[in-house]
Amino acid sequence: MNTPIYQLALGEEFSRLTPELQDYFSLAAGSGSYGIGTGVFDVVGCRQRWLRPLLALTGGEEAFFPEYGEGIPFRIENHAHVDPFGRPALTARREIYFPTGTRLFHDTTSAVLPDRGNGNTRLVDHVGRYRRLVTDLNVSVTDQGHLRGVSAASRLLLGPLRIPLPAALDARAYAEQWWDKEEGKHRIQVKVIQPQIGVVLVYAGRFDYRLVPYLPGAAPGTALPRYAEPDRWEKRI
Repeated sequence: MNTPIYQLALGEEFSRLTPELQDYFSLAAGSGSYGIGTGVFDVVGCRQRWLRPLLALTGGEEAFFPEYGEGIPFRIENHAHVDPFGRPALTARREIYFPTGTRLFHDTTSAVLPDRGNGNTRLVDHVGRYRRLVTDLNVSVTDQGHLRGVSAASRLLLGPLRIPLPAALDARAYAEQWWDKEEGKHRIQVKVIQPQIGVVLVYAGRFDYRLVPYLPGAAPGTALPRYAEPDRWEKRI
């Protein structure tokens, strides 16, 4: 039986998540199902107008985007799988429905297991369709049972080059996800902050979530469905 990657990373802390979050993050490779969430972002995108033309240049990466909106519907799919390099992984594929068109934003979070069982499991996140940006992901559980994630130590993977970004240039993502008991919905809030620029990207909203069985042959074994695969896999971390 495969263990969910967030349970690997959190260890005993996983049980401190609210039951609804434990269910959400319990998707494991080979389960035969994937997750679908549908909801609305109260805010999503880049608030800084002057920065949007620069983000437009990266739109093809399907990681950042120049649009900004409020009350924007979205859809997310979560696929637990084992990546081509044998790492337990979770790929999230988001479709954001701006009035001007749909933006796709996806990433794969992988668990890097400790050698010979010594040490802690690390989470690393490969972002975008070409997986050219990779960052460490530190996760913890708040006193309220929320999941908190903070990115750290980003690297650019450009051809044969692996370029660690210095702290002055790196952008950090701060995420928190929780269950809203009153609304009966999942809530998420994310800010990407660059120290010289400020907030580069923000999204916050609520959504419903359910598990759906794969169609026969769509995701054999512990594989990722073809339509959810990136254009390029990346082994380096």
